[in-house]
Amino acid sequence: WSPGGTLPVAKKYGAGAGTQTAGLSMAGFVDPGSVTNTSEEYDGSTWTSGGTLTTARYFLGGAGTQTAGLAFGGYVPPGTTRTNVTEEYNGTSWTSGGNLNVTRAELAGTGIQTSALAIGGNSAPATDAVEQYDGSTWTSISPLGTARTLLAAAGTTQAGLAMGGEVGGVGPSGITEEFTGAG
Repeated sequence: WSPGGTLPVAKKYGAGAGTQTAGLSMAGFVDPGSVTNTSEEYDGSTWTSGGTLTTARYFLGGAGTQTAGLAFGGYVPPGTTRTNVTEEYNGTSWTSGGNLNVTRAELAGTGIQTSALAIGGNSAPATDAVEQYDGSTWTSISPLGTARTLLAAAGTTQAGLAMGGEVGGVGPSGITEEFTGAG
């Protein structure tokens, strides 16, 4: 690891997408105690302001690229109200996409804007739900073997990973599950 550019907005519990030279940071929790709807774009050395999401939120899922991003789910203020809202980014502005079927936060995302996965999360309680996005609609597909919150994901909709997270609110998990296509 080596130092990169500093985000123009210090935040946590946001989502990200893209690559090292074309990254996208979206939404998050800004101390002290507020939620942001900003997005920022990274060019490999410097962050610049991107478009503003319609819905400020944190602990959301993200997928896609800097010019075709996807933000979905999360908590919206006040407090910990969960949302099923999806927004699509075109490199300039955010617009509404299809809503998740399972309203949740603390979920993971992977894939591209027209073929993404929303994995697990907190729907009170933890959920094993997995949904696939086709660019306009989320469809429920094969669930996780273990319901989890605060997990991470990587890969594509044909070769994905769900890893770590929290099971039953009792601390970190080392569980890794592989996904090999819609089911």
